[in-house]
Amino acid sequence: MEAATAPAAGVQPKRRSRGIPERRLAWYMVSPSLVLIALVALYPIIYAVWLSLHQYSLIEAGLTRWAEPNSPFGNYTEALWGSDSSAFWTATRITFVFTIASVILELIIGLAMAMAMHAAFKGQGILRTVILVPWAVLTVVTAITWQTIFEPELGFVNTMLGAVGLPDDTVWLGEEPQALIVMIIADVWKTAPFMALLILAGLQVIPGEIYEAGKVDGASAWQRFQKLTLPLLMPAILVALIFRTLDALRIFDLPWVLTKGAFGTDTMSLIAYQTFQQNRLVGEGSALAVLTFIIVMAVSFLYIRFIGGNLKTMAEE
Repeated sequence: MEAATAPAAGVQPKRRSRGIPERRLAWYMVSPSLVLIALVALYPIIYAVWLSLHQYSLIEAGLTRWAEPNSPFGNYTEALWGSDSSAFWTATRITFVFTIASVILELIIGLAMAMAMHAAFKGQGILRTVILVPWAVLTVVTAITWQTIFEPELGFVNTMLGAVGLPDDTVWLGEEPQALIVMIIADVWKTAPFMALLILAGLQVIPGEIYEAGKVDGASAWQRFQKLTLPLLMPAILVALIFRTLDALRIFDLPWVLTKGAFGTDTMSLIAYQTFQQNRLVGEGSALAVLTFIIVMAVSFLYIRFIGGNLKTMAEE
């Protein structure tokens, strides 16, 4: 029986045709996506860089020249060290203050929301729906809502302050730093549910046996949260921080609707838009947009370099 099934001596088994090599097939399958990314993302970036190196005439169509006779980087030097550089550095400072404050508050509130949504109780589905509603609201609608809430005459914030004996004549969106505080509150209200959703995904993959073992060892609820939940949840928290930080650095719609960038709410994206679109300074506005892109990319690199390394270490542990 074995002799019948064994291949004849000296006869090589027929090799199976492999067709297209796997590496080439992978390139064939990925190339449409790469072409689409190049058209949608890469080309606008390259074109923005090209615009930032030139000065354009709005009087004679098509008339362009280098930003400086001897160097094409005049728009960048003007934005960073020129007579109007204070506007860019002020917008950069405001952007980072907004980012740090909003992301920290969103992390704390989002963690509390995630813990509440993860708890097993009757009505859990209703709670999750209510918590996630602000995230589904358009940012423009969110800005208009909070603009109405803090309006001096129609809003109920000043009314509530007056009811408890506090000053009720504050013009929240017409003074510094109140306008920035309102912008932070509006952003936290909208995006804390997004932070909670990412953290909730991390909570749901933590085995319940770990908590049972902690209870057996006599650990209190706070000790279980501190020693078990937080360390196991750290990868999800770090991913949420990356997403929210990069998103906050590019904030545009909230300050635009609330104050048009006035009263200490001018951000990097907003000042680039105002320079390019409203002032019609094509080269200068493009340079500001490219600088914003470089800053966001630098923060992304720092996150990936340091926080990404911590994520890899935690995964290995």
